[in-house]
Amino acid sequence: MGFKDKHLLGIEPICPEAIVEILDLAENYVKLSRSQNKRAESLTGLTQINMFFENSTRTQASFELAGKRLGANVMNLSMEASSLKKGETLIDTALTLNAMKPDLLIVRHPQSGAVDLLAQKVNCSVLNAGDGRHEHPTQALLDALTIRRAKGRLHRLSIAICGDIAHSRVARSNIILLGKMENRVRLIGPSTLMPSEIDDLGVEVYQDMRTGLKDVDVVMMLRLQKERMDGGFIPSEREYYYRYGLNKEKLSHAKGDAIVMHPGPMNRGVEIDGELADDINRSVIQEQVEMGVAIRMAAMHLLARNDKSGKHG
Repeated sequence: MGFKDKHLLGIEPICPEAIVEILDLAENYVKLSRSQNKRAESLTGLTQINMFFENSTRTQASFELAGKRLGANVMNLSMEASSLKKGETLIDTALTLNAMKPDLLIVRHPQSGAVDLLAQKVNCSVLNAGDGRHEHPTQALLDALTIRRAKGRLHRLSIAICGDIAHSRVARSNIILLGKMENRVRLIGPSTLMPSEIDDLGVEVYQDMRTGLKDVDVVMMLRLQKERMDGGFIPSEREYYYRYGLNKEKLSHAKGDAIVMHPGPMNRGVEIDGELADDINRSVIQEQVEMGVAIRMAAMHLLARNDKSGKHG
């Protein structure tokens, strides 16, 4: 049973077979993106609207490029400067857009659950580009593809996710995906940055980097989510780097061939040492960006296919 859904709102509802289908198709799109002619036809004639209620240069650029490479008509709406400022509700925005007959809506929103609500009010496929602290499915998928390409598999690996877990939708989507694919997940960070529902996640929790990183295959660093913090979660950035910032010494406790990941944008010298982030033998951070475009191409291709078969089936 592959990926048959009309929307991609999170990793939670999708099965391992569907995850593999998306990753396998994305492999083809990696090849396409590396070739001279970067065009495919799977979204030709379709309209893709990117609605970002929260700033994101990187993710928006990645979705725009993915849509254009598949032949879609892509429109970017900067929602921060739009009718919402004039008091229009999310539902009204959805109904207005629905009347324009788009085929794909890519939505990022600061509130958890907002994208899900929007999906219930429109006729087209909706892809969640990150909602509050809830989920960021394409980030988890691109991370999975990066890991699979580097390690040759996506199961029975030991993976450490480090840093600000509590505020991170990236961490949540990754924990769910890596758990579904039977990996051992460790969370490392200060207790103030651990989520309250930690016991339900099926993970191991460490507060010391060196102990937590022992013999792991993958080290996934997270951005310190300053914009989601309200209160004194960390004493200072300097203290945070001393205890939880990744450097060569801390990484030496992981396996010799462990890879280093970061969803970006990075705070160099806070979560990760700048030299280590640029070390092509250890860091796959640039690879993650490349995989992001391929994963988004694959996800939109499959959503368009599912929507078409739903209409004609």
